[in-house]
Formats: sequence, C-alpha cells, structure tokens
Amino acid sequence: MSDRPTLRMVAKEAGVSVATVSYVLSGRHRSHTIKDSTADRVREVASRLGYRRNDAARAIRTGKSDLVLLSLNVLADPWSQAVADAVSAAVRPLNKTALIVADGDWRAVLSNRTPDVIFIDGVSPEPEEIAELEAFAAQGVQIVAFSETLEPRGFDVIRSGAEPRCHLAVEHLLAGHDRVGALTSRTSGFPRFDAYLNTLKAAGKPIVDDDIEVFERHPEGAYRAAMTLLSKPDRPSAIYCTTDFAAIAVVRAAHRLRIDVPRDLAVVGVGNTPEGEHLDPSLSTVGPVGFNEALARIMVGRLTDREGAPGQVFDFPWQLIVRDSS
Repeated sequence: MSDRPTLRMVAKEAGVSVATVSYVLSGRHRSHTIKDSTADRVREVASRLGYRRNDAARAIRTGKSDLVLLSLNVLADPWSQAVADAVSAAVRPLNKTALIVADGDWRAVLSNRTPDVIFIDGVSPEPEEIAELEAFAAQGVQIVAFSETLEPRGFDVIRSGAEPRCHLAVEHLLAGHDRVGALTSRTSGFPRFDAYLNTLKAAGKPIVDDDIEVFERHPEGAYRAAMTLLSKPDRPSAIYCTTDFAAIAVVRAAHRLRIDVPRDLAVVGVGNTPEGEHLDPSLSTVGPVGFNEALARIMVGRLTDREGAPGQVFDFPWQLIVRDSS
C-alpha cells in the first residue's frame, strides 16, 4: 500500500514549493500573487494524487478548524434556512465549511471543538449560560450572538429591535379590521406576543381568547393551529403571527379551506424571510431588510480579520413591510 500523499509530494509533482501548495489548497493564493494557471496545476495534481488535508493536525498547528458553526433554534424555520444559505455561500469561497448545530446546543459543541467562528441564534439570559459564553470567548472562540439584551463581552452581539416594531404589524391590521387574531408559539413573557396584547389594549379592543392559538415551534404545529383557528365559525378577519413560518402556515391553511387571502383574511408575520417574500400571495411582515447578507459579511469579517478585537454591537432595526397578504 502506497503512503498517503503529502504536501511535499504534491509540490514536487507540480514543480512548485511546498508553501505554494499550502497557499493554493488553503484558498490563500490570491493574497500571494500566485498565478491562476499555477493554482490550477496544483489543484489538478492534488486531485490526481488523492491528497487530502489533515484538518485535525492543521487545527492544532494553526488554531483554525475551517469550520463555521450556526447554532439555530428552529431548523425548519425559513429564517434559519435563509441564514444557513447566506452564510454557507459567503464562506465557501474561503474554503470554510458551515455546519448547523441543531436545537441551539452550542455549549456541548464548543466543549468538543473550536470553530473559526460561531453564530448563536439567541442566548438565554441565565447567568450560567452567559458566563459560559464569556469563557469560550476568553479562550479565543470567535462568537457572534443574536440577543436584544446581551452586552458584548469579548464577542459580537447582533440586535434587531424586533419587539418595539412588532406593534406595527398589529396596528397595520387594525387599520382595516375590527378583530385581529394571533398565532403565537408562547404567551407568557413573550415580547412578540406582548406587542399584540398591548396594541389591542391601546386601541381599546378586547382580548378574545378564541382569537388566539398557540402552536408548537415547527411548521407542522403552526399549520395545525392555523387550521384550528380558521375553522372556527366566528373567526377573526385578520391574523398576526409571531413568526413568518406561522404566517405561511396560515396562508396555506386558508388555501385549503378556500379562504381568500387577503380579500377574506389578512395575514402578517414576523421575520421577513425569503420564503415569505416569494409566497403567493407575498407575505406582509415585520423584519430587517438585508439581514442575512449583512450577517454573512460579519461572519466573513471575523474569519478574515481574527486579530480585530471582538465585542461590537450590530443593530438591524426592523420595519413593517406591506405585501399582498394584507
């Protein structure tokens, strides 16, 4: 059995230095004025010889794993999918691999490996979790955390200002409807749902329990809750949903029940996801504009400028985006 191909073997076959091979296969050759023809030759030789980088050894030697982690709470949420697509596309040219951490279990993952950068979709306000986050940052883990309240302490924080803007969706629906229902994943202490309650109270509207359905945090659960709400004989003529995927479920349930959107039912979601924008009818929503692309740029910035001191706050104000569904 032949020995495993090495950088030195690839360099000899391609007629270049070991450093040149390293630069090409790590994706850094553009910053070292290596000709494209030379880079192509190196890649061809590496492929022909069956050379594969030893990523474990490389991580120990350089401190880089070439991994970008995305800790996402609800994988079936179109918002999560859009984030994953945007970040994956942005880091691929840097020869980085984007991996998704399911159910927000970022602590267990960081205990076993050190990614080049991680995005965490929501950090609990619990002191223990925040302390762990600070500890990982102190160890050199590049962290970008999504939180409305967290202060940056060795890691970057993204804020959206979502909760103060959710009332715009409810006000928009109240402008054309006397009764506005709600589809929400939870009620107690949930700012997005609180925006619904507070806006109705401010408008002098009663809170009707039958106009509110709570769904499990996945599209199937949202669809079942939407069918329940829309099947009621005295349903509201407008529905505010605390996520876009719940609003999409409402539109699909309405189609099944032959309820015309927006003529017979107005729907507004939260999040401004690409799937909502491309829905038929397109979904009205409250959310940031250009968030996914901006997040991808932040992640790439942390990959390419690791010497820069982390600890910035990036604000992405939300706004009401009126489309065909309302």
